[in-house]
Amino acid sequence: MTSVDDSDLPGRLIAVEGLDGSGKSTQIYLLRRWLELQGLKVFFTEWNSSQMVRRATKRGKKKQLLTPTTFSLIHSTDFADRYERQILPLMKAGFIVLADRYIYTAMARDVVRGCSPAWVRNLYSFARQPDITFFFHVSLDVALDRILSNRTRLKYHEAGMDLGLSTDPRESFRLFQERVQAQYLSMVDQYGFTVIDANRPIEEQQVEVRRVVEEKIDLARFRWRTRR
Repeated sequence: MTSVDDSDLPGRLIAVEGLDGSGKSTQIYLLRRWLELQGLKVFFTEWNSSQMVRRATKRGKKKQLLTPTTFSLIHSTDFADRYERQILPLMKAGFIVLADRYIYTAMARDVVRGCSPAWVRNLYSFARQPDITFFFHVSLDVALDRILSNRTRLKYHEAGMDLGLSTDPRESFRLFQERVQAQYLSMVDQYGFTVIDANRPIEEQQVEVRRVVEEKIDLARFRWRTRR
């Protein structure tokens, strides 16, 4: 699989990245509804959702069988499948594709788990860079509070418990996500992330997100054409 030049694709790609609890999924959902209500061609895809590998990922996580390398390979397989079956075809068809997490999630998490940065980048070298990548920068305390406001405990891998950083899930979450955050911040300039202060109210963030999208994408081009 080879990388595709931007000029070859009539569609556009918008990705959101950020820590668990950053609110990025809420923001991309609101963006999706806003675009759809304008009658635009929109497609949504999310991380680790390929039916081809989802069952294997779930089983491996449950039984704690995944090494950092296996973890990375499974996620790259998931992404490659969705890229070939969903992202690329929809962009060729002239859709705005919204991705809840993109290759930068792997670049951050896999490196923290011990994989070589160059190796991870090579795994995803076939994927084009999004037209807009929003990075929702949130404090660790806010992220943790948001997660625990909806459920009673942290998930094993979400808290980075597989790394043995701490036996306390909260402390492990803090240590793991702090390292992931550092990886994301190191990519801001390199990949041209649009940084959003995710500690702010949801409405304020969404106003900024929509403004950026309107500035960078000619939305009128993606309106469904009705036959007369």
